[in-house]
Amino acid sequence: MSEKANRIDLFTFRAAPMRAFHLTWMAFFVCFFAWFASAPLMPVLAREFALTPGQVADINIAAVAATILVRLIVGPLCDRYGPRRVYAGLMALGAIPVAALACATGYTSVLLCRLGIGAVGASFVITQYHTSVMFAPKVVGTANAASAGWGNSGAGAAQALMPMLLAAFMVLGMHEASAWRVALVVPALALLIMAGVYWRYTQDCPQGDFLELRKQGIAIDGGKKTGWASFGAACANYRVWMLFVTYGCCFGVELFVHTVAATYYVNHFHLSLGDAGLAAGIFGLLALFARALGGILSDRTAKGGDLSWRAPLLAALLLGEGLGLLWFAHAQSAAMAIAAMVVFGLFTHMACGATYALVPFIDRKALGGVAGIVGAGGNVGAVAAGFVMKGVGDVQQTVSILGVFVACSALCALAVRLSAGHLADASPLAAASTR
Repeated sequence: MSEKANRIDLFTFRAAPMRAFHLTWMAFFVCFFAWFASAPLMPVLAREFALTPGQVADINIAAVAATILVRLIVGPLCDRYGPRRVYAGLMALGAIPVAALACATGYTSVLLCRLGIGAVGASFVITQYHTSVMFAPKVVGTANAASAGWGNSGAGAAQALMPMLLAAFMVLGMHEASAWRVALVVPALALLIMAGVYWRYTQDCPQGDFLELRKQGIAIDGGKKTGWASFGAACANYRVWMLFVTYGCCFGVELFVHTVAATYYVNHFHLSLGDAGLAAGIFGLLALFARALGGILSDRTAKGGDLSWRAPLLAALLLGEGLGLLWFAHAQSAAMAIAAMVVFGLFTHMACGATYALVPFIDRKALGGVAGIVGAGGNVGAVAAGFVMKGVGDVQQTVSILGVFVACSALCALAVRLSAGHLADASPLAAASTR
């Protein structure tokens, strides 16, 4: 614990925790950019391959469904092999389906590629794991939220930049059918480059490499339960499942909005593809500061080692998110819809940050399992929203339903009561982190 960083020095790269902080959010940014690179191009793909609304819905569901399983797996893998190996490997493998999408020939190939691309969404769990083992309790909520928030903005960047890349290649003389394919090569290359950088410049924890440390018999603060023992311990903790639900109601909504926003603005408000991409990109770019703000507020409420106010803060943020979604569902103009999206987007990102500000305190001995299960909850929420959308067939009605569920999920946040053992465990850690 004494080697963990007890503050965030943004402009230093010498210390291992700060290198990990910066490279995790950069890697996460690239992964989310790649994950959602095709979302703003879906109107183009739908025209070229004559996709029905049902097929588009299936593709959107596939994009987040595969991530559920992969998130459950990478958490325990981090405990066993260390986040450095797992992250670099995930990015290298994830580049394959991203590049393959550029060669798609119809609905089936697009669906399979989107299913494969969903694996890179598991990068979030590794990001949160890596910062959790690098930073002390005093600032771990802020570190987790800031790294995730800045990385999350990759989705917003994809919404705004991919239509621009498409337009740029068309200006260079390419036909639309070729331009979108070449544009998708960009995120694939970015994944490969980032995988090499991450492998070269990060380490698993402040002391070094997990596998080497275990060989030397040195105790480490992450991965005390390895592999599926970590997963089993996390499954037995009811608090994990409460956060599973809350994360489904904030990050799940975030994913759903990323997949439908651009198409919604085009179809419902008749915006151009470029304008719709910019409007949808606003939501993602809120993560640059809003998710970090949620983590900062959570750390502030826990000042002095008192964890009891972290859960009520999360409940309040979820309630605000639910009300904002209801406003968005009833917006009658593009301007009003964008304003409502900004409001519920702020609460959504802050709730995500507040959720993972709680994660490191649920069970430090099974951190990978906890992080993986809670992270998978976000994708379960997105898949559930996708099925609601497919059944209802209307974005506005779907968002209304989501608003009600999100508001009710505040009760799950209030149910996350940390025991006296948790509080006793956190107090010395908090004290150590101030030294």
